[in-house]
Amino acid sequence: MTFSWHWNFVWEILPLLLRATLNTIIASVLGYAIAMVLGLVLALAQRTPWRVLTWAVREAVEFIRSTPLVLQIFFVFYVFPQFGIRLSPWTSGMIAIGLHYASYLSEVYRAGIEGVPRGQWEACVALNLSTRRTYFGIVIPQALPIALPGMGNYLVGILKDTPMLSVIGVAELMHTANAIGSEHYRYLEPYTLVGLIFLALSLPTAHLIRMFEVWVRRALGMEKAR
Repeated sequence: MTFSWHWNFVWEILPLLLRATLNTIIASVLGYAIAMVLGLVLALAQRTPWRVLTWAVREAVEFIRSTPLVLQIFFVFYVFPQFGIRLSPWTSGMIAIGLHYASYLSEVYRAGIEGVPRGQWEACVALNLSTRRTYFGIVIPQALPIALPGMGNYLVGILKDTPMLSVIGVAELMHTANAIGSEHYRYLEPYTLVGLIFLALSLPTAHLIRMFEVWVRRALGMEKAR
């Protein structure tokens, strides 16, 4: 078996893949934004005084974490219409990715919240602060630096999981590469370019996240300046 690399074909398909890369980035940003907000809601819902609600949310989080993302994408896109909820591929994909990663981020938030010193909680009680002010004014600002490494890992994870949206026809990077390969009966160049593009996106993103973590810790006095 011989492999032939055609540069003319590369330059022909590169603009299509770059346009699809923009869709991949948009999907990652939107999905992560949904996951951050919903993940915090799920984390706080597991700390309520209502045991039934806490148990229900915890079990739901574990169920979502224990099932594949691709199954959840199929479920939202193909099963929801049976209940009268018809969504576009983009909307279905964003809901599935956002919900899936929200379950993971809820655990990251929970670990950060539990990492806040007990004395901070006791001080809030002594000052008779409301629950809302305790969480959003005292606890969560201290929990976020602890949670940042995990949050950064899941941002990169969402970026690498966006190809799963191709199964419902979202025109992201992998879907475009599959379409090019099917049309021209050549898969070497498009798949190789997809791998290189993801590498070019993931490595700088991971590096920027690490730099941001260091900056936050130094700004908050959590790490001594070198």
